[in-house]
Formats: sequence, structure tokens, C-alpha cells
Amino acid sequence: MGQRSGRQERSKKLELALSETMKAEAEVQNNKEEDEEPKAKDQRLTSVFGVADLKNEAIGLYNVGQSCCLNSLLQVFLMNIRFTGILRRITVPPHAAQKRRNVPYQMLLLLEEMQCGKRKAVSPTALACCLSVYRVKLFVQHDAAQLFLTLWNLIKRQMKKPQLVEELNDLYTICVQEHLACQKCSSESKRNSSMLTLPLPVLDSSSHVLKTLEDCLQYFFHPEVLTDNNMCYCEQCGRKTPFLQSMKLVHLPQTLTIHLKRFCFEKSADIHKLSHYLPFPQDLDFNSVLTENQCQADDNEKVSWDDVKCTYGHSNLHWGETAYLLIYMKKHPQ
Repeated sequence: MGQRSGRQERSKKLELALSETMKAEAEVQNNKEEDEEPKAKDQRLTSVFGVADLKNEAIGLYNVGQSCCLNSLLQVFLMNIRFTGILRRITVPPHAAQKRRNVPYQMLLLLEEMQCGKRKAVSPTALACCLSVYRVKLFVQHDAAQLFLTLWNLIKRQMKKPQLVEELNDLYTICVQEHLACQKCSSESKRNSSMLTLPLPVLDSSSHVLKTLEDCLQYFFHPEVLTDNNMCYCEQCGRKTPFLQSMKLVHLPQTLTIHLKRFCFEKSADIHKLSHYLPFPQDLDFNSVLTENQCQADDNEKVSWDDVKCTYGHSNLHWGETAYLLIYMKKHPQ
């Protein structure tokens, strides 16, 4: 009983701290004064967003049932100040049962615990139990890209405020346009679509290794002629003809998530990990792809870039030592 009472008391304290933080967030949102001193602004932001949002001071997460992939993704979300700014403005569910099943709310409680905790790490057990309701299982080795999409869709679906959903879309959604041009009559078709991750192959069509992230990007957006069994039906020609297929990047979000496709299927139907060396830059410039503002990694990260370089990959490394999802933040125009 004493242990259970202690947990309840800790939960009440977290909810109280969360309530106070959300009140402070509302005050900042309503504050329109522009003549505030920079130091005062920084102090107010620190009180609202917490130390972790501004200075990456949050404690870590314990592994609970092969949750290393989940923990990594949670830290990617919770260390993004724009995402936590959205998260702190959610509508809190009124009933305890609803709170236990609400992914954004459980993430918010976890963020508060990571920021206010005095230990080296905290356990994401409550959030993991919440996710299990939606068939995100513990003690399972998850695919990082698929788990990212699952988490993002759960967060979006359970946010009640349309404005927050719109902000979440703006923060993560990539807009692309597919072009198809008949090589016989030159008729064209265009289709716009959106995606949450940019899925980049690390091998070309001849199974040759692509040597850098920039090579992967150029290959992904390189036009391809569809012939033989891949020909498309042309309404103007009245038959299947060769088509030139190309992809154009129309819009980059504030947070760009790149999925390196390091897993492939062999003829035996076995999954094979491609662990070859593939460097990626600290600052990623898209000007060579289209005329958009460049993206760059967060300059305030506490882990040095030399540590990040260790995840470029090597054929002799284990599967867990290569980067799989790359997160880039858009640089604001000067």
C-alpha cells in the first residue's frame, strides 16, 4: 500500500507541475509585448519550456523490455523545442482512464519527469503501457521508421485542437510532386503527395553502394525512364508507352526526418542489413536539389559531431551501430 500510495503521490505532483507549466505557456502565448529584455525573455522561456527544451539538460530513459528504439524516438520528439511547444498546449483528458490511454498526455508527463527528476534516468513504463493499448508491444525489436510513423499518427489523432494538428503537420510533413511524362507524345501528369520521412535508398538500381547522403538524395530525385514491364498507359496514345518519372521536393518542413533504407530482402526472402560506411553532413544544403532554404542540424547538441560520425557505418560493425533515421532542423532565413 505504501509503494502504491507513493506512486499516486508522485503522479499527483507531476500533474500539478504540468498544470502550472501549461498555465505559464498560456501566459507566454498571450503576451504581445515586444520590448521585453532578452535576459527576462530567456528566464521566462526556461520557466515555461523547462531546462531540457532549451539546454538539453533532461535525464535519460531506462530500457524497459527492449525499448531502446522507443526511447531513442521519444528523445527525438521531446528534445525538439517546437514539438514540446505543441505538446504543452494539448487538451488534458478529464478522466483518469482517458489519461492512461492518451499518448500526447503520457508523453507530456514523461517530459516533465525527465526534466524534474533527480535520478540518472526515468522509466517510460506508463507511456509504454499506454502504447500497448494501440498494439505497440514491449519485448519486440521494432523498426525505427515504422515506429516513428505509428507514434506520430497516434499523437496527431489524439490531439483535439485543429490548430495543434496543423502545427504538427507543418513541423514534420514533407511535400513532394511526382511527374510522369509520356516519351511518345510528351503528355504530362503531376500528383502532389506528402510524407513524414524521406526514404532514401543506400544502393542504386545496379546494387552499387551510394557513398554519401548527398549521393542518396541525388539518386532519389534523379529521373527514371519506365520501360518494358514498367511502362504506363497513356490515354492520349491509347496504349502503354515508356514514361519519364521524376520526383520534385516541393516543401521542406521545419523538422526533416530522413529514413536510410539499410534493410533489403535477399532472394532467400531473408532480411539483410546494409552496414556500409555512409557519411552525412552536420549541415545539409538542399540548394542543389531545389531552391529552398537549407536545413541544418541543431547547433546546441551536447553530443559532439565526432560521436555522431561513429554511426556512419562499416561492413564489420554490428547492426545497432549505424544510423537509420536522420533528423535535420530547418535553418531560419537571416
